[in-house]
Amino acid sequence: MKILLVEDSLPIRRANESALLKAGYEVVCAEDGETALRQAQNEKPDLILLDMILPKMSGPDVLRHLKSEPQTAEIPVVVLSSLTEKNRQKLMDEGAEEYIEKNSLMPLPGMNLLPKMLENIICRINRRRGVAFSDVPIQK
Repeated sequence: MKILLVEDSLPIRRANESALLKAGYEVVCAEDGETALRQAQNEKPDLILLDMILPKMSGPDVLRHLKSEPQTAEIPVVVLSSLTEKNRQKLMDEGAEEYIEKNSLMPLPGMNLLPKMLENIICRINRRRGVAFSDVPIQK
């Protein structure tokens, strides 16, 4: 499964990329909104993890563009944000599959819960789409 990780903070991007690679995902990264849109069209990821505060184009604008383009509209988008959940419903209404607060991802140094959280989210997406659960890397 290929994931497009969109995050402008290098330490956060590296930590999440490392955790996802270790869990068995293929990861492509983008550090700004414009690059994210190009990568989504060129790489055809199975899932996009999207930060909200990005250079060149904001996360909400990227989400709107992704959902309005036929070649990217069906790619599930999971929002990863340092903003509180007050924006959750608005983003879900605009097409995000899920909203995860970044501070819940790394509760302790060296611990990254993103792959475990994604396991449940991907299973839920796959159930809706009728895809086999075996397509999801499982954390051991």
